[in-house]
Amino acid sequence: MVFEDNAVNIGLLALRIALGAVFIYHGFPKLKNPRAMATAFGNPNAVWFPAVLGFFETLSGVAVLLGLFTQLAAAVLALVMLGALYHKIVKWNIPFMAHDKTGWEFDLALLAIALALFFLGAGQISLDALLIWVS
Repeated sequence: MVFEDNAVNIGLLALRIALGAVFIYHGFPKLKNPRAMATAFGNPNAVWFPAVLGFFETLSGVAVLLGLFTQLAAAVLALVMLGALYHKIVKWNIPFMAHDKTGWEFDLALLAIALALFFLGAGQISLDALLIWVS
């Protein structure tokens, strides 16, 4: 049905906008001030790490937002979120949810969105579809 196809494409667009906006918002500061981010990560000598992470978060966020190379960008963001979840759960022992700090529930939601876009693609409202990379 036409309505169902439009609903799926609008839903994929909504997921892309949300995921792209979050990663652009969180990736750009890592590019802008990697030294401060390295200190926040607990290793002020590893300035390269937030810079590289910020580059991939920002670039992949823009790609997902535009729907360009969406599945590749979503795979990169899923890997980033797996790393974030590992650090929060295993290394930092952060609970799923807490009222006094950010738990890892948000990270899990971002991972789910990235995986959905990886498996489903960008949809028809995207540069991928315009450039005929989507089947």
